[in-house]
Amino acid sequence: MTIETTTPTDLGVVWHEICSLKSLSRERGAAALVAGRQVALFRTFDDRVYAVQQLDPFSGANVMSRGIVGTRGDVPTVASPMYKQVFDLRTGSCLDPVGKEPHSLATFPVHVVDDVVSVGLPGGHGAR
Repeated sequence: MTIETTTPTDLGVVWHEICSLKSLSRERGAAALVAGRQVALFRTFDDRVYAVQQLDPFSGANVMSRGIVGTRGDVPTVASPMYKQVFDLRTGSCLDPVGKEPHSLATFPVHVVDDVVSVGLPGGHGAR
């Protein structure tokens, strides 16, 4: 079974196997260290998996995987556990800056093949 959850557009993406899809709880976050970078993974009820930076851009703490997963219309979201800013899991855009200047989260391409979740880092290190 292959689930393409995001479509990488960069040719220099290096894929890193992280875990099995079954090991990710639906509507919960999980933290992973990918090539030395902290990443927050989220599996939604439709079995899509999203990866964003673990670093909360407002508090500076590595806590995004502990955020509250939800939706805004059809948009899958995560609310920061620190100051409750809401981010689009697909793009990393801040949807609700809670009175502060908006900052986006870095996002990473994800794919699931044969129950294995992989995260792509362009050139092995960057975010898109």
